[in-house]
Amino acid sequence: MMRKKNLVAGALILVAMTASVGHAQDYDLVILNGRVMDPETMRDEVANVAVKDGRIVNITKQAITGDETIDATGLVVAPGFIDTHYHAVDEFATKMALRDGVTTGMDLELGAFNVGGWYDEKIDTGWQVNFGTTAGMIMARMAVHDPEAGLSAPTDYARATPYIAAAGADGVVGWSVTRSSIDQMNEVMQILDEDLKNGALGVGVGAAYMARGLTSYELFAAQRAAANYGRLTSVHTRYHLIQDTPTEAPIAFDEIFTNAMLLDAPLLMAHNNDYGWWEIEEKLQLARDKGLNMWSEYYPYAAGSTPVSADFLRPAEWKDKYGYRYEDTLYDPVDDAYLTDETYAALLESNPGRAVVVFFPYREDWMPYWLTIPHMTIASDAMAGVGDDGELLPWDADWSDYRGHPRTSGTRGATLRMGREQGVPLMFTIAQASYWVAKHLGDTGLESMQDRGRLQVGKVADITIFDPETVTDNSGYKVGEHGIPTTGIPYVVVNGTIVVKDNEVLPVKAGQAIRFPVEAEGKFKPIEVGTWLNEHTIGLNPGLAQIHGEDDSGAGALLSGAAE
Repeated sequence: MMRKKNLVAGALILVAMTASVGHAQDYDLVILNGRVMDPETMRDEVANVAVKDGRIVNITKQAITGDETIDATGLVVAPGFIDTHYHAVDEFATKMALRDGVTTGMDLELGAFNVGGWYDEKIDTGWQVNFGTTAGMIMARMAVHDPEAGLSAPTDYARATPYIAAAGADGVVGWSVTRSSIDQMNEVMQILDEDLKNGALGVGVGAAYMARGLTSYELFAAQRAAANYGRLTSVHTRYHLIQDTPTEAPIAFDEIFTNAMLLDAPLLMAHNNDYGWWEIEEKLQLARDKGLNMWSEYYPYAAGSTPVSADFLRPAEWKDKYGYRYEDTLYDPVDDAYLTDETYAALLESNPGRAVVVFFPYREDWMPYWLTIPHMTIASDAMAGVGDDGELLPWDADWSDYRGHPRTSGTRGATLRMGREQGVPLMFTIAQASYWVAKHLGDTGLESMQDRGRLQVGKVADITIFDPETVTDNSGYKVGEHGIPTTGIPYVVVNGTIVVKDNEVLPVKAGQAIRFPVEAEGKFKPIEVGTWLNEHTIGLNPGLAQIHGEDDSGAGALLSGAAE
């Protein structure tokens, strides 16, 4: 009897060993001998990573095999880089971003219009990186204040240029400079709510581009629209570039911070690279200490990029207020020339959506600090992949054909290089590039981000593999160099699929939608004067009723700010 039991036990062990070997050979992808780094658990060791059905299923020092193999000897195996300020929503710019290690690109600042249709399009056509968007307030205001633009189809940064031109054709860029009445504010909020209902990640507010038209109450209403769903607002603040009392850039942060705190809502401070960034970072750290979900972004360049029609570039602001000359600060990468007063005016007339590069030399001294600030995340503000005619490039265009800011192709390469040169711990830089982004977005309830930004068993296999000793940016401001890709990132894996292999971007579309579930009912409630008075006052003196009518000369003006 004992002999039979031993034979049975031996047989079971043999079956288990056979099953184990078979399972090990059943992996879709194995990454061997890499330095596995995970910022959440602080794991940092040489190990093998196994991927099955798009997820990491094993991290081990034991030998493993799979259908595909990456030899990562001497390379770092890190969670894929996540970009929250990603206007590169076209094929060629996405190809540049992949060479820079990006596995997820989301435009949370400008966002999109008709978000439901936008996601449908991306899902139908497929995309090379994971994709997501906010409900774009600029475009919602355009639909209301510039109906002649005809905005109705799904629209994002790559398709916005003709609408921007049409909105200003009558001489009034309504979305930028016109203050909303209560009825118009309600129309804008209803558009935002519909996009939130359809899974938008929050609301994107480019307040700097509509500083003269966007009232503080309308901004509060937009943040409340996102907060109704527990979602973030990403804000490019209204006092962009300003350091003059009483309109310093940090005061504009205080505006959105107060709203977010009172609404108990997540907040993303878009590219905190202006005057006063240090004050803002200190306040954000205090906010996180109190349990608030708030964080910021930066990109490692002393120059920005924006449409030539940006309100802060008009002569009354850029020249008269700030004292800058176009000849020194505004570069048109398409025409490869600095603008003059005359060419600025001509370009504004002919192509107001054209992106120009704007130089801020004083940022050079600030950049090293940004590399070392916890929860200040790397976000490229990547621009569309256009050529010398201003039109979008095809996927298979040459890198040298790109005309635009080098941050689109080089942000992560530049940051990793600078961090290496200045002795920043590599784990810290990886956290800025991936983990802290996923952590904050995941804390809003976004499940797809709770599974990303980590290199752990059970998590989605979005993986960036790079050489920590050689990774570097190569792009620059000279024509022909704008799109030269980062080197030292030979492999990028998106949802378990190799998309960059031996430094070559493969023509595969492995990206998935980063999106909240579509909800059956929206949460929009119109702003009404009578309701506001009932909720916030003890009642009207009958003798005052006449001045509190529904028009903009009375109580309506108190809420909309539209009275003159």
